[in-house]
Amino acid sequence: MEPGSRVIAILDDEEHYRRALSRLLTAHGYDVASFSAGEELLAEVARRVFDCVLLDLHMPGMTGFDVLARLRGKPAPPPVIVITAHDDPGFLQKALDLDAFECQSKPVASPALLGAIERACAR
Repeated sequence: MEPGSRVIAILDDEEHYRRALSRLLTAHGYDVASFSAGEELLAEVARRVFDCVLLDLHMPGMTGFDVLARLRGKPAPPPVIVITAHDDPGFLQKALDLDAFECQSKPVASPALLGAIERACAR
């Protein structure tokens, strides 16, 4: 599958970070859908298929952990790459226990993130 045919969802409460990730992914041929709240993403997941989700853990209201738990209950959920500024091993293990594909710490290195997206989309 070519990158241009892949749709990546970004869920992060920080607008500047969503924009930066969107620019990076668009420049590499991905289609991007950006969300600022977990409820918005989950509503859209019910309507369309995403090839991968980039997910912040710590957000007001519905947290990334809540989103992971809700996605886990869906048939064929998209792979989720957690991107967080909190590198607490307990948080990262909890995300992996909730079926996160991979966890990366902010600020992420572009090559590492793009590689993780390719691996997630290829699974």
